[in-house]
Amino acid sequence: MSMLIFQIPEEMQAWALAQRAAGLRIGLVPTMGYLHAGHLSLIDAAKKRSDVVAVSIFVNPVQFGPNEDFAKYPRDEARDLALCREAGAAAVLLPPVAAMYAPDASVYVTEERLGNGLCGARRPGHFRGVCTVVAKLFNIALPHVAVFGQKDYQQAAVIRRMVRDLNFPLEVVVAPIVREADGLALSSRNVYLVGDERARALGLSRALQVASEAVAAGPCAAGEVRGRMAEVLERHALKVDYVEIVDAETLEPAAAAARGHVALIAVYCGRTRLIDNRVL
Repeated sequence: MSMLIFQIPEEMQAWALAQRAAGLRIGLVPTMGYLHAGHLSLIDAAKKRSDVVAVSIFVNPVQFGPNEDFAKYPRDEARDLALCREAGAAAVLLPPVAAMYAPDASVYVTEERLGNGLCGARRPGHFRGVCTVVAKLFNIALPHVAVFGQKDYQQAAVIRRMVRDLNFPLEVVVAPIVREADGLALSSRNVYLVGDERARALGLSRALQVASEAVAAGPCAAGEVRGRMAEVLERHALKVDYVEIVDAETLEPAAAAARGHVALIAVYCGRTRLIDNRVL
């Protein structure tokens, strides 16, 4: 079966309704494009849980702040479509911004607890944009299951809460982080790294390993572990945005670093903001 490409949301919605009428289970993988092996692992996870997989490729302007990288965010639609086709996607939504947001759009979706700290505190309005576009994608693709990556741990938690609180009739699956052989988490923004920045970026995974080793030795004060992590990041000349250890469900800061908590990092490597995390 050839892969269908939709630019008009209503056309994908009609396709999704037809799949449901035929008794088929739909999997959705929302992306902002510039696909890599991490995205392909999400498509694979969706294939295992559904009969047909839809992928969205949309750089969502509503989740970018005024001084962020919306205009220069990496894009390669032809390559993305080829990768989706090779991965076995049944349909791809590739809409222009005007098809997703009317000029007078005035309805947005806001989560008011899990998104307040961490990236939400540093990027005001970010999760409002994420929730809004993901809610729209759920209404367009009508999935039975939607797959997201663990690298955006806070985003996945916010989306799960939105699905629960707004009664979306679907399952949210969070797939493991995919890393390079040396530990760097795959990210579309890695393409921004120049010169020695690629090597310096390894500080994120190494700092997370320090946290894992500390917890493996027994519970210890979260502040002490954060300090050790920050030292690793500073040795790699990374500018720390935040280093936190939080409860896996509430995302509230934890007093102790213990098994089941989550260590999260955001740094600037040169001009590039990178995030990573690990469940301890």
